[in-house]
Amino acid sequence: MELLIKGSTELNKMFMALQRTAAGLRHDFGEVENLQQSLRGARDFVQKAEARIEESILSDLMLVRPNAGLLTPNVSRAGDGRDEFVLALSGAANFVRANPHFAISLALRTNDETQIALIYSPIDERLYYAERERGAYVYSAFHSARTRVSNIKDDADLTVCYNTTDNRKTVGDVRRTGCPALDMAWVASGKFDGFVSEPLDFAEIAAGELLVREAGGKIEMGADLIVTNGQIEL
Repeated sequence: MELLIKGSTELNKMFMALQRTAAGLRHDFGEVENLQQSLRGARDFVQKAEARIEESILSDLMLVRPNAGLLTPNVSRAGDGRDEFVLALSGAANFVRANPHFAISLALRTNDETQIALIYSPIDERLYYAERERGAYVYSAFHSARTRVSNIKDDADLTVCYNTTDNRKTVGDVRRTGCPALDMAWVASGKFDGFVSEPLDFAEIAAGELLVREAGGKIEMGADLIVTNGQIEL
C-alpha cells in the first residue's frame, strides 16, 4: 500500500480508518450546528454519533490486528489478551455545542504498552501521531513535521491547560479547552507547556501518553494527571 504518513504500514492503516470515520463525523457536525436550539436533541445526536464511530472504525481496525480487543469509554471487548485498540471521542461536550475543538483518540497497545498513537481533529483534518521509540509527529495537508515539547521554564512565560473543578492555585497563562486528547497533543507539540487534569477515562488519554513521552515530555498519573514539558513542576 502507498504510505500516507511517515511510519509503519499498521500506522497508515489506522490513519486510513480514522479518515473514513472522520468523514462521517464532519457530516454529523453540520447536523449538530442545526440542532443548537435544542441542547437535549444535540446531546442525543452526539451520543449516537459516538456509537457510529465505534461501529464504523471497528471493521477497519480488525483488518490491522484481527484478534485484538477493544476498549472505549462505553465498550470493552476481550481479544487475544495481547493486542488491544483503545478508542475515544475526546471533547464530546464541545461537539454537542457545535464547537470544532474535538478529536478522535486511537491507540494500539500490545502487552499493556502503547505502540501506536493517533489523535485526529476531524474538522481541521490535523493528525498528531507517534510510534514507540520513533518520535512524535504532526501531519496535515499543509504541514508535516516532527514535534517536540517546549523548553520554557519561567512561570511568567508558561501556558498551562487545567481540566479541574476545584479552586487550586494555577500557574502561567491558564487555558481550558474541553478536549483532553488535544491538550496532551498540544503539550507534545509545544503549544502548551503543561496540562493538569482530574482523573480521566484511560481511553481518552492512552494515545496522548505515548505522544507526550515520544516528544520528550513527562507524565505523572496520581491523584491528578500531570503532563509537562519536563522542564517545570506543577
